[in-house]
Amino acid sequence: MNMLGQYLHQNTVLVLSGPTAVGKTGLALALAQRLQTSIISADSRQCYQRMAIGTAQPSAAELAAVKHYYVAAFPVTHTQDAASFEGLALSYLDEIFNTSRIAIVCGGTGLYLKALCDGIDAMPVVDEAVKAAVEANYKEFGLPWLQEALAKEDPAFRRELENPARLLRALIFVRSTGKSITSYQSGQKKIRPFRILKIALDMPRETLYRRINERVDLMMAAGLLEEVHQLMPYRHLPALNTVGYSELFAYLDGQMTLIEAVEKIKQHTRNYAKRQLTWLRRESDVHWVQANELAETRILEQMKTVLELAN
Repeated sequence: MNMLGQYLHQNTVLVLSGPTAVGKTGLALALAQRLQTSIISADSRQCYQRMAIGTAQPSAAELAAVKHYYVAAFPVTHTQDAASFEGLALSYLDEIFNTSRIAIVCGGTGLYLKALCDGIDAMPVVDEAVKAAVEANYKEFGLPWLQEALAKEDPAFRRELENPARLLRALIFVRSTGKSITSYQSGQKKIRPFRILKIALDMPRETLYRRINERVDLMMAAGLLEEVHQLMPYRHLPALNTVGYSELFAYLDGQMTLIEAVEKIKQHTRNYAKRQLTWLRRESDVHWVQANELAETRILEQMKTVLELAN
C-alpha cells in the first residue's frame, strides 16, 4: 500500500499543473512511483507521435519507469481536442482505478484540465471549408487580423485575446454556426465519481524564464530542427500550429535566420507560460506549491491534509 493508502477511501485524481518548464514531468514521475500509480498527460501536443522533442515528451526511460497515458498516442494527422480528451481521460481513469485508488493527471493545457475536472459542453461540428479559409487568412495576415475579425463577428468572446489557437477556434465556430462559442459554455460542472485534488507548481518568474530559455537550447541540441524538417509535409495541420514548430517552419521558409527563430521560440514559450499562470490563478480550488527540492514532500503533505479533512 502507498503512503496515503489509509486516507484513500474514495478514488482520487491528483491534478499536477503549472507553467511549461516548471518541472511537472519529473515531479509527476517521482510521485507516481511513490504512490504506485500511473500518469495521464494533459498536454494537447504530447499526445502526438513524431513530436517528442518539441513537446518535451517524457523520455523512453521515464515511460518505462511509470505507465503513461496520452503520450505519443496519435499520428499528427489525427485531430484531438478537449472534448475527445475528456472521454479518453475518463476511460484511462477507469483502467487505473482497477488497481489503484489514486491517479495522477499531469499537464499544462488548461482547457484539457477543465474538461476532465468540470466537463465540457458538446459542440456542433464546424464547417471544414470555413476552417480552411480562416486558417489561410490567419497565416497570411497574422494575429491582428484574427483579433479584429473576432471582435467584429463575436464581440462576446473576450478571453485570451493573445492566444491564436483559442481565437481561431472561436472565429471558425461563429462563422460555421452563426453563434458565439461562449453560448455553448454553460459553466455547469459535471459530477465526477472521484475526488479531485489540484496542485499547481510555481517558481520565481526570472527562474522560470531562465529554465525556458535553457530548455529551448537543449531542444535545439537534441535535434528539434531535424524533427521539424521531417514534419514539413504536415505543417498545415492543427497539431503543428505549435510553438517551436511554427518558428522553425518560418526559418525553413527563409523568413528569418535560425538565431531569430530560436529567440522567437523562447519569447513565445515565455508568453505561453504567462498565459498558463493567468489561467491557473483564476482557479479558486488550486493549491500552490513552490517547484523546488521540497515540492514532492509538500505535495504529499498537502494531499494528506486535504484527504483527512474530506474523510
